[in-house]
Amino acid sequence: MPNAPITVLVPGRINPRVVERLSEHFEIRTVPHGKTLEISGTDAEAIRGVAVSGALPASWIDALPNLEMVASFGVGYDGVDVAAAARRGVIVSNTPDVLNDEVADTAVALLINTVRQLPQAETWLRQGRWSGEGPYPLSPLSLKGRHVGIHGLGRIGMEIAQRLEPFKVKISYHTRRPRSDVAYGHYVSLLELAEAVDTLISIVPKTPETVKSINADVLKALGPNGVLINVGRGTTVDEAALIAALKDGTIAAAGLDVFENEPQVPQALIDLPNVSLLPHVASASVPTRNAMADLVADNLIAWFKTGRALTPVPETPQKP
Repeated sequence: MPNAPITVLVPGRINPRVVERLSEHFEIRTVPHGKTLEISGTDAEAIRGVAVSGALPASWIDALPNLEMVASFGVGYDGVDVAAAARRGVIVSNTPDVLNDEVADTAVALLINTVRQLPQAETWLRQGRWSGEGPYPLSPLSLKGRHVGIHGLGRIGMEIAQRLEPFKVKISYHTRRPRSDVAYGHYVSLLELAEAVDTLISIVPKTPETVKSINADVLKALGPNGVLINVGRGTTVDEAALIAALKDGTIAAAGLDVFENEPQVPQALIDLPNVSLLPHVASASVPTRNAMADLVADNLIAWFKTGRALTPVPETPQKP
């Protein structure tokens, strides 16, 4: 590490383990996480790294003339303007793989909760209705015999698929290009996948192509026995279309861990009996969040020690 202290900027809230780890190696400068960067020009010149959870717009990147690297907390990094960073030659990293298992586990759990109504059944018991009114009503849906379509067969999508195999469901998927390393059926469009399956699990990042890609047509194709599970990005689903589809029986049920305008969740969704809702907790365990925090810190430490990040995103100027 160079003798001159290196300053890392931490905008707003981030896992405290990130700051703890980085403080052992760098000077830390914290600022509010807002629309504008509240920092003097002299202080901005001192910043060479950023550790961020959430958004880092081009205006912030451009305001830091000596910035070398941005370490983003999370596998999704759509909040960071990677195009602006790349134009400046700034490296951007994320935290892939360390949360794959946790998110995949949550996806399967959410699917089971949705089709079998397990949270509602537990509430029935806790409210004393089992002893007072009798057994909880039979769940109208089952996982048995389902055909599951996975929207996005990347690292997490593969983990979800592999977990579902022992449940003896049929598995298919949609990605822009078919994978040569799996035997699952590939569909060239999301609509064709929805037409073929009765269960759709979405685990795609936010891109211009994925925003509201699960629309009224896709939901209609999924059918009246259809179940939608979303553990990717809330922006992937047209929430108004989903609410309408759940109300009128276009699809049977949905399980959601992510929403379009988090943490605001439409009251119309909350009021529906055929949805299972989670507050974006797919990776929210202490062990997994600690591993994510460590990878954020380790990326910055590696960059300033070796000139190479550990997990640079594809758009970054660092070459293999």
